[in-house]
Amino acid sequence: METIFGNLQGLKSSQLKQLQRLYHQRIPGDRITTPEFSQRLAAISTEVNQPVCAYINRRGQVIRVGVGTPRQTQIPPMELPRYGAERLSGIRCIATHLKPEPPNEAALTAMALQRLDALVVLNITGTGFTRRGGGATGYVKEAYLAHLTPQESRTLITSPAAPKIGESQIQSPSWNISPPLDLDDLADQDLVDLVENLEAEFQREFIAQEVDADHDRVLIVGLMTSEVTPLQFQDTLVELARLVDTAGGDVLQTIQQKRSRVHPQTVVGEGKVQEIALTAQTLGVNLVVFDRDLSPSQVRNLEMQIGIRVVDRTEVILDIFAQRAQSRAGKLQVELAQLEYMQPRLAGRGRTMSRLGGGIGTRGPGETKLETERRAIGQRISRLQKEVTQLQAHRSRLRQRRQHREVPSVALVGYTNAGKSTLLNALTNAEVYTADQLFATLDPTTRRLVIPYGETNEHQEILITDTVGFIHELPASLMDAFRATLEEVTEADALLHLVDLSHPAWLRHIRSVREILAQMPITPGPALVIFNKIDQADSETLALAREEFPLAVFISASQRLGLETLRQRLAQLIEYAVDSQ
Repeated sequence: METIFGNLQGLKSSQLKQLQRLYHQRIPGDRITTPEFSQRLAAISTEVNQPVCAYINRRGQVIRVGVGTPRQTQIPPMELPRYGAERLSGIRCIATHLKPEPPNEAALTAMALQRLDALVVLNITGTGFTRRGGGATGYVKEAYLAHLTPQESRTLITSPAAPKIGESQIQSPSWNISPPLDLDDLADQDLVDLVENLEAEFQREFIAQEVDADHDRVLIVGLMTSEVTPLQFQDTLVELARLVDTAGGDVLQTIQQKRSRVHPQTVVGEGKVQEIALTAQTLGVNLVVFDRDLSPSQVRNLEMQIGIRVVDRTEVILDIFAQRAQSRAGKLQVELAQLEYMQPRLAGRGRTMSRLGGGIGTRGPGETKLETERRAIGQRISRLQKEVTQLQAHRSRLRQRRQHREVPSVALVGYTNAGKSTLLNALTNAEVYTADQLFATLDPTTRRLVIPYGETNEHQEILITDTVGFIHELPASLMDAFRATLEEVTEADALLHLVDLSHPAWLRHIRSVREILAQMPITPGPALVIFNKIDQADSETLALAREEFPLAVFISASQRLGLETLRQRLAQLIEYAVDSQ
């Protein structure tokens, strides 16, 4: 028995049978509809006194019948047979409407969300009327034909979401609506010609805006709750956009919503989910990134309603780590973090649980077939945890050897992209990879550094280690997986806390790093705050930093400014740290 969707309350069995019989109707392949099918649909709608929608494929087969408006009966994106910015879905909707008016915005938006070939709205008379000369009873007063139009003719409308990130704008869908038609005029419309011309235009538009196929086309979604200030929220979105860029994605749009609390099923409200879905298919987006961690059920719900892949902030960070890891230890820790994160999310992840392929959230060093059973993943995690424990022991032996030789050690810590690797290169002439990216380097690098010591300025050799960058709300899975690397911080005699003074959120970055250090199992040694990139900071920011942190050192690692002062202060820090042990 064919399924009827929508509001079925109060329908008689005879009415349900009439609706089911619609599935046996066949429309000619080159016609949008026929007068006979339209009248039959309108007659049933009149009898049940509700709107009725019939969805027809390009072979002329009725594939879905729903009681309700096009918005209420629309096909979920994941169930559509075709989906993409360069083509239509291959389905048209014939809908009845109880009021004599053109298609409303809700119906047109539903058409855009499903990328329907066409939407026909039949305004019904309510009672039917007898045609001149007798014959069949007519129920259709007038008809409207609507279809999508290419993006070039669309106007930009400002998103009602506030606050904005930059010049955030959302493109409104564009459609064409015919004047009122009678059923004979509607039946004369050539569906094949209409669809072929539209898809040719969409294809040209898609090719014109298409970017490198290796890059994800990303839509960022941010939710501002009462727990954060507008400034913190904007900083989070800007940082997320940089993370996506670092991971290799292109951010096409940012959508925001302000709610008192997170929606338990979809994070944002139902209307915002519809806006996300519409914007995603309008812009040809293939990935949606949320600014917070998502539960497995939230990911499934969002992917079902939006129709494309959805990831959260943690998954973007994991993907960056997967690209940056070079050493065996780094790859080991990344794989462990990825598996621990993905284990609860494997069931129902897409239709095949497959995570193989290109794009953000799908890469990983040593990544094997993740279409395995949960038990096999658990066994892999156990083995990796043992290897990380062995790695900890190995690093511990190396540190003991260094301590036995009585060589003091210093760890460079700081928010990601603060310039730690650049400073290490400037101080030691190392050749550590540097870039204006988040998490440009992942594996810790240790180099020897000679500094003046004591009143006689004798030379002393120390070890300085460049560690992985910190970030606000560093995912717990990364904290756990990288415990072997983070121990470089806790075992160092002293810390150099590097801060990017040119960043608008530098104070928040300091707090974030200190919060992470406070979570370490062993209390780190004394820290010296170093403000970097002073050549890019304005005078007001410099004055504020000097007032708030009078003992800090101010440098520009890239311009080699203040490095001699830093060496002297570093010698004092080492002397204090060693004497206090």
